[in-house]
Amino acid sequence: MPRPSMKQEKAKNFSLAIKRLLSMLGSKLKAALIVATILATISSLSGVVAPNILSKLADQITDGLIPNTKAIEEVYEKMYESLYKNIDRVVLLSDTDKKAMLNNEINKVSDEGLLILLDDIKYDNKKISKKDIVKSMRLTTSANYDKNEMVKLIDKLPKSVYEIIRPKINMEKVKFFSIVLGLIYVISALFGYIEAYIMAIISNKFSKNLRTKISHKINKLPLRYFDSHETGDILSRITNDVDSIGMNLNRSISSLITNFTLFLGTLIMMFVTSPIMALTALGATIIGILFSGILLKKSQKYFIKRQEKLGDLNGYIEEIYSGLNVVKTYNATEEVNDEFDKINEKLYLYNRKSQFLSGIMQPIMRFVGNFGYVAVCVVGALLTMKGSITIGTIVAFMIYIRLFTNPLSQIAGSLTGLQSVVAASERVFEFLDEEELTSEKDITKKLEIKDVKGSIEFKHVKFGYDKDKTVIKDFNVKIKPGEKVAIVGPTGAGKTTIVNLLMKFYEINEGEILIDGISTKDLTRENIHDLFVMVLQDTWLFDGTIKENIRFNSDASDEKIKDACKTVGINHFIKTLPNNYDSLVADNDAISGGEKQLLTIARGMIKDTPFLILDEATSNVDTRTEELVQKAMDQLTVGKTSFIIAHRLSTIKNADLILVMKDGDIIETGSHDKLMKQNGFYAELYNSQFEL
Repeated sequence: MPRPSMKQEKAKNFSLAIKRLLSMLGSKLKAALIVATILATISSLSGVVAPNILSKLADQITDGLIPNTKAIEEVYEKMYESLYKNIDRVVLLSDTDKKAMLNNEINKVSDEGLLILLDDIKYDNKKISKKDIVKSMRLTTSANYDKNEMVKLIDKLPKSVYEIIRPKINMEKVKFFSIVLGLIYVISALFGYIEAYIMAIISNKFSKNLRTKISHKINKLPLRYFDSHETGDILSRITNDVDSIGMNLNRSISSLITNFTLFLGTLIMMFVTSPIMALTALGATIIGILFSGILLKKSQKYFIKRQEKLGDLNGYIEEIYSGLNVVKTYNATEEVNDEFDKINEKLYLYNRKSQFLSGIMQPIMRFVGNFGYVAVCVVGALLTMKGSITIGTIVAFMIYIRLFTNPLSQIAGSLTGLQSVVAASERVFEFLDEEELTSEKDITKKLEIKDVKGSIEFKHVKFGYDKDKTVIKDFNVKIKPGEKVAIVGPTGAGKTTIVNLLMKFYEINEGEILIDGISTKDLTRENIHDLFVMVLQDTWLFDGTIKENIRFNSDASDEKIKDACKTVGINHFIKTLPNNYDSLVADNDAISGGEKQLLTIARGMIKDTPFLILDEATSNVDTRTEELVQKAMDQLTVGKTSFIIAHRLSTIKNADLILVMKDGDIIETGSHDKLMKQNGFYAELYNSQFEL
């Protein structure tokens, strides 16, 4: 089944779309966005500072798990200070002891000799006896003064020395750092929650405001727009695209702010903590950053195409569903399914490509993160062995790697979400930017219903749906108050166009239409619509009761509604329904076309206006019902200037004036009898309806 040509989407501008979205937020939502940004920044910075505190906490714990090497050095320094302070006592030693002591070969000096040279010492207000000093010296010299060897002998040291240099954790500092770390995480979580709550409010209110703008825009668009765009595509812009903007805007902006702050803060903290380790981590992730940028650029066009094809699919579904009976009648099910499969396949293709390119970013960034862990561990181990950094620094960098690579993947995901926002917003903006009906704010004239006499005049009216194609060429007619005017002619002659121009649904190109001598250009559309009742060929019912459908946008009483239904002959049908006039109906209910049309005719009868338009109002009713409706129409047109568009010429024989149109011009005018006597185009049309 051939598809109608669709307007091609213009090239998308990512930055321009984002700027316009932000400009549409309004002052209150912008202020809320700034607050959310500040909260997100604080929450992220709290997460960045936490590893540094955790590093200090780790150092306190690891330092408490090994002997106090500093205390070891200071104790032994005091020991040897005591030894050399008493150097004058060497005269009491043998020549061998003197030589050994001078050569620092303490192990060759007897215990008795050392006891003569040493004094009791104090360290950290704790006494160490000469005997314990001698024992410690013996262990020290046996370890060849190697600090690591001395650490292994710690358990063999005298108790007085052991108590000074034994491993112990400074619980006061551990407690302090733990409390600070806990407060940082609480602040980060609290601010993150508030920021997420504010962003949810912003996105939902923005979506609400966007729908309101679209709703107002619909009422300002000319019928020309709806004639050239599929209903399904318009609905897709209003529903799918707006939902996509609201959902992805919430997740993307919030995530982008949080993760960008986290990324930048982490990068700074890494260089502050250890430049060498920071360069190691940065080098491990730079490839992932470059690759993600390439993927983002490639995926944008697929997100745009996906939104376009989604609109096409919705349009096609709406079109086929509306004409389902025709499809089945002409056995076009297979052809329709084939066309649906083609559109669906294209949507699947673009959706798969966009999702694949965006989805592959996460695994790549995870690999980059894991590679960064390995690099940091290797380089960190080497630096620790040299004494350049502590174990706590490695612990901090293990967290920094996660904080550094995770934001990158999240930022990539956020930018992917923004691609959807841009693709959807461009379609919505195109709708909002469509040319509107001419402004009527300067129009001050108004016709009151009670003051309207009912005359209408068309003076040299010219009109075309396209500038290059004129439909109404030079339409001239003057209609007196209370006249019943029938407009007849072949399909495409311009009958309905005349009514649309009269109702100001379209602006005329040249000429003017006068109502009681006042040009419609000097009256608002709302004012003109209040003067007319229209009963169209296309019926429409909304979800509600029979009574609500007939009373639509009026304050008619229940009795007036029942009288109208009795007049048009629909009262019997309503009585067969379970709840009579309170029965619920909808446009898609199993109600015949004739019954729907009778309900819309009853809806028109309860509105008291000076003008009436009947556009093929009896086209969907049978001959018997048409006779009843015709009588009702005769009553309805009493005292009103009426326009009747009809193909069944038998229904307009009693019209005061018949306008015969062909190719946008009036070729014959007069009553039924007069036109039949002329034996012209009208007579030919009339007689053709009774030919076998």
